[in-house]
Amino acid sequence: MPESSEARVAVYIDFDNIVISRYAQVHPKNQRENLSRIDAIKLNDDAELGKRLESATVDIGAILDFATSFGSVVISRAYADWSAVVNARYRQQLINRAVDLVQLFPTSGQKNGADIRLAIDAVEDLFRLPDITHVVIVAGDSDYIALAQRSKRLGRRVIGIGVAGSTSESLAAACDEFADYDTLVDAEDEPEEEPKPILTTTEPVAKEPAAKKKAPQNAPDPKRAAGRLLRKSVQLLQDKEDGDWVLSTSVKNQMLRIDPTFSEKALGFKTFTDFVKDYNSIVERDDSTSIRKLRLRA
Repeated sequence: MPESSEARVAVYIDFDNIVISRYAQVHPKNQRENLSRIDAIKLNDDAELGKRLESATVDIGAILDFATSFGSVVISRAYADWSAVVNARYRQQLINRAVDLVQLFPTSGQKNGADIRLAIDAVEDLFRLPDITHVVIVAGDSDYIALAQRSKRLGRRVIGIGVAGSTSESLAAACDEFADYDTLVDAEDEPEEEPKPILTTTEPVAKEPAAKKKAPQNAPDPKRAAGRLLRKSVQLLQDKEDGDWVLSTSVKNQMLRIDPTFSEKALGFKTFTDFVKDYNSIVERDDSTSIRKLRLRA
């Protein structure tokens, strides 16, 4: 495998698996419900079902942000039946994060074929793109053990992400590193984008008269968003390096991996150091040497 100045990451998400696993974790008494067969009519007749689905929402941003801590994400794909109501509400959020949506068509059998399609695509990518250094498999199914082992034999580092209680121990053992989904979600952080509400009615929504204008929505505060991005990036690096202090340059690189639109100059700062100084309540600096370091405040 050729040398690369930066790690390059490929992310493969068995989306049905992660959504179903999360639902079973939050609602163990209802885990046998067939989520793929839920439609707008069923939701309209069962308001409690809609509430259960909302409470088991998967934080896609947390998964993708964790993947960026290993390097630049060059491939990201999510496999599911995107016509299903449960999955469709995540579509725009995934597209906004540049995730390719691979359509899987429902079959009469129990398996949806995601594991086969995902594994074939991943192996093809590894042979086609020898500069990929890390493979992230977001699933808990033991069917992915062979993929993890093959990826390791091809010289790639394999990271798995799964939901506690629905993850095969053998799959976790086959990976170089395995992360529990719950550990990736920062309870203090606001979700970057909520999935679309689940429709509970099939009736058409009446249009407002043309003369009536909607009240303008509050635009997000860019400086507050930058502060959240800074905190998230430092936390990811601290967790990965298992230490307090992290390099300032590494923090900026991590911020750009999560949000390529970040620019301290657009926020009114001449340098990244000036930007960090303005967020003294979030991070503290070590300027005792020429190598600047940062860490989160307690």
